[in-house]
Amino acid sequence: MARVVFTNASLFDGTGAPPADADVAVEDGRIAEVGSGLDGDEAVDLGGRTLLPGLFDTHVHVSVGHVDVWRLAHEPFSMEFFEAARNLAATLDTGITSIRDAGGADLGVKEAVERGMIRGPRMQVSLTLLSQTGGHGDGWMASGSRVDLFTEHPGRPSGIVDGPEDMRRKVRELLRAGADVVKVATTGGVLSPRDDPRHAHFSVEELEMLVAEAAAGGAWVMAHAQGTEGIKRAIRAGIRSIEHGIYLDEEAIEMMLAAGTYLVPTLVAPQGVLRAAEEGAPIPEVILRKAAEVVDVHRESFAAAVAAGVNIAMGTDSGVTPHGENLLELELMAAGGMPPAEVLRATTSAAARLMGVEGARGTVEPGKDADLVVLDGDPFDFAGYRERIRAVYQRGALVAGGL
Repeated sequence: MARVVFTNASLFDGTGAPPADADVAVEDGRIAEVGSGLDGDEAVDLGGRTLLPGLFDTHVHVSVGHVDVWRLAHEPFSMEFFEAARNLAATLDTGITSIRDAGGADLGVKEAVERGMIRGPRMQVSLTLLSQTGGHGDGWMASGSRVDLFTEHPGRPSGIVDGPEDMRRKVRELLRAGADVVKVATTGGVLSPRDDPRHAHFSVEELEMLVAEAAAGGAWVMAHAQGTEGIKRAIRAGIRSIEHGIYLDEEAIEMMLAAGTYLVPTLVAPQGVLRAAEEGAPIPEVILRKAAEVVDVHRESFAAAVAAGVNIAMGTDSGVTPHGENLLELELMAAGGMPPAEVLRATTSAAARLMGVEGARGTVEPGKDADLVVLDGDPFDFAGYRERIRAVYQRGALVAGGL
């Protein structure tokens, strides 16, 4: 294949180095060389724009297009697969070339992207959310009806599980169905009507079984964990990442530092619930109340984690918020006290480490996949970031935008 050189660029390579003028040569879908005065068969003049590694979002739900549960109950089952195709394309267009789906997408969606049948970022999938009876993933309603966000089907086992031995079997089911990562709810949540985000779910024994069985299958665990005790149980059990982390305290932060646990903050998510209600979605009052209650404490917990030096990777909970607006999270992270360069690392190299793909993606270095984003303007000014994305490349091929 032709050797293509991206020239006249300011490079943010994701390694921790400040942006600097550089050329990047790409061959056979990989970065061949980074330096100055490089030559090749073709040249792409970036006109002084910034060249970034492909961005990551480590917490999305591509099969979910909205949070209107009543509307969801009336939609055909197969609609979620068409939602996924549309949402994957919207995510790719925003410069995100790698994602971790936190529930919803099954192995078929992932393979459709890999085979080129639909446009989208490369994916890790969790299939569903493991929840105790009455927990965040239990769609039972007080009426006796069920409205499950992740309806059971042949590619997506039920996520309801109780007890260590049941947990062992369930994890094996998920791995058999193609899960790359296992998602569990160790607390209640905002969108579930019959629980409280502050309440801890699952015993440490259940969670230790989960982590051990996932590890036996080569998978890590991510925990929907909002309340303090549920966060601590997840850390004690060896879970790799805390999703949301709304009610962190000093001890939880110290535990995360000692264990190397990641925080995926999803600051935009509760604000997205309130925004959806403002735009007319018939969201129950109990859910709106919980969303409003957590916004400020969520910001405070994030700021404390940043100040302490906790590992942080960018994630949005998109699906709760519209797909394609993922980069609004970057503004909120910067507003929470995270230095702009660290914000960009959280959505590039740090996210790649969380997902275990740092050997192939996350930085612009020789030998890595040529996932690249071209940006107009200051890379450390996150206002209007989405509108400033000019071009997106995966393995050296232009997949969105253009110069």
